[in-house]
Amino acid sequence: MAQARVVVLNEVKLGKPEEWNLCFQYCRYEYGDEDHTEENGYRFIWRKPDGSLQGARGQARIPSISDIQYLTGKALAEGWGHHNNGNLGFQY
Repeated sequence: MAQARVVVLNEVKLGKPEEWNLCFQYCRYEYGDEDHTEENGYRFIWRKPDGSLQGARGQARIPSISDIQYLTGKALAEGWGHHNNGNLGFQY
């Protein structure tokens, strides 16, 4: 798949202002392929103290499962944590 441009649609953060913040985002991934494919999905990513994103080749270190639960809970409470762009074969 071609490299994607990522458009952040929603975001919640964990951390103090002007420090490193762990973010949970709902994004649109716009691929530069010939079909101009777009997919939506979630990601965790770190924001630096200056507000810029820390790219980490698709991976973000998450300190604890409670951090995951806190951020996903915030997303649900804000009304955007329910999006489902496919289950990758898993049924719940």
